[in-house]
Parts: sequence; C-alpha cells; structure tokens
Amino acid sequence: MGRKEDIVSCARELFEEKGLSRTSVQSIADRMGVARSLFYHYFPSKEELTAAVLDTYVEEFIASLRSWNEQRRVGDIEHALSTVVVLVRNELFDCESAHKPFRRALATRENAALYLAFVNRVAERVTRYIMDTTVEDYRRLHSVDIQHPYETIYTLILGLVGYLRQHPDVDDEVIKDIIAQTLHLERAQP
Repeated sequence: MGRKEDIVSCARELFEEKGLSRTSVQSIADRMGVARSLFYHYFPSKEELTAAVLDTYVEEFIASLRSWNEQRRVGDIEHALSTVVVLVRNELFDCESAHKPFRRALATRENAALYLAFVNRVAERVTRYIMDTTVEDYRRLHSVDIQHPYETIYTLILGLVGYLRQHPDVDDEVIKDIIAQTLHLERAQP
C-alpha cells in the first residue's frame, strides 16, 4: 500500500472513531507519524480526502453487489428482489454490526453531508453497474419497458435509500413491490 492509500486508511479509521468534523488534517498526520505537508502533497484539501474515503466504502458496496449479481438465478425475479433488499439493508443500514462502524458514523447529524455524498456516489456507481450487467442480462430474456432506464434506476436507488433511512421497519415485501413496479418487473403470484 502506498502513502496515499495509507492516508485514506488512517482518515477512514479516524472518521469512524471521532467523526468527520473532529478529525483534522493534523490528527491524521499525528496518527501516521508524518508532517502535515505529506498530507497536502497527496490531497489539496480535507474534502478531497473525504471523497477518497467515501470511494473506499463505495467500492465495498460494489463488491457486495457483484457478489449478489453473480449469485442471481436466471429468470428468478423473486430471488433477485429478495436478495437485493437484504443486500441494501445490510450494506447501508446495518449499524449494529461490529464491522460496520461507518454506518453508525453516517447515522449522526454531524455527518449528514457525508451521508448524502456517499449515497450519491453509491447511486451513480450502482446504476452504472446494474445497467452494464443486470439490465443487459434481463434484456436478453425480456423487453425493457422503461423509457429512461438509467435515470429510473438512479432515482429508484436514491428514493429507496431515503425511504429506508426514514422508515427502517418497512416490510421487505413493500420494498420488493416498489422495485418491481418501478422497473416494470412481473412478480410471481403466490
């Protein structure tokens, strides 16, 4: 791992421990045992470092999404819906898990701007990934009856994340219905 990656890793640890606003460039330099000038050699500002830290979390989410995509069953919309709802809940909202301290950090009012930046980054990357993989797989078996699939999926992601943040106890079936209706997916009837 290079110095730039070391700085990102250290900042991530401090953001999780102390919060964004209580983590200074000096505290990052002190933790690493280096001069502040090294930080500024790689990152012109704390905001650029914050963006790099967010990208590490987005990459983890995309890795989980890739795993989900590889385990989808061809033509099994119900399984895809069920497993993607679990994925979203676990990756974005599992604040109780010991290995998800960022979820707790994002849940604070102090880090609301950080959370919004993270969600926008996730929506952008996830939408591109889904368009290149899942939508193409679906298109081979069905017609896509959406005028603007990229924009629809992007909006769906932002809407679901916002809704789940405000209504964490909503039943998974409701979320699955929203996804299916928005994307014009035919769900199997019980």
